[in-house]
Amino acid sequence: MAYVDFSADPILAAHSDRLRAENAAPAPTGLTALEWSVVALAKRDRISSLAKPGRIAMALSNLFGDGASSRHLADPRLEALRRMAVLSWHRGFSVPSAELKAFLSAGFSLDQYETMLTSIGMDRPRREARA
Repeated sequence: MAYVDFSADPILAAHSDRLRAENAAPAPTGLTALEWSVVALAKRDRISSLAKPGRIAMALSNLFGDGASSRHLADPRLEALRRMAVLSWHRGFSVPSAELKAFLSAGFSLDQYETMLTSIGMDRPRREARA
């Protein structure tokens, strides 16, 4: 049995692009359990945890092994999520655009960002009421 490749046909190509777009999986709006745990742990992190340690702090960390250089997560995707979560816990929607771009370039979507912010926003009033 022979197969014919119709992908080069201009008439059928327009329809195949539309069908591919209709059958494409929608972008995920939620986070995995691991990602939610990163968001939850970021609640306790300070904004200062986002800064890169200086040369002296790195030297002291290497000398004494206090763990200051290991504040960041090893996985760049999870680190982008942690950074965005820390900023969101402390500042809500007012995060730097560079951090949002890094979050999106790490593979997350705007829908996932909004889902995370909704979850954080629901917990923030309870935290402020207890304080």
